[in-house]
Amino acid sequence: MTPHPAHEESPDPEVVEAVLAYLRTHPQAADTLQGITRWWLPQQRYERALERIEGVLEVLAARGELQVRALPDGTALYALGTARPGDASPDPR
Repeated sequence: MTPHPAHEESPDPEVVEAVLAYLRTHPQAADTLQGITRWWLPQQRYERALERIEGVLEVLAARGELQVRALPDGTALYALGTARPGDASPDPR
């Protein structure tokens, strides 16, 4: 292990937050550098991406570009809606 004194450089804030967020969710977790890189960080990216994607899907559904149906377990199922991207309003025909 190569020592990295804290005063030499500032740590990457995204990685700091990802590691700490993982540990807040999994307080008993412990892993090697390779394990953290392989397992913890991808999970944290996925969880953040999931929130961003959910926000986009909600906006698209609100615009009518996606339709949303609830599955029996309450999970949302997204599909193409009646409004098309760029449509000012649905075609009345």
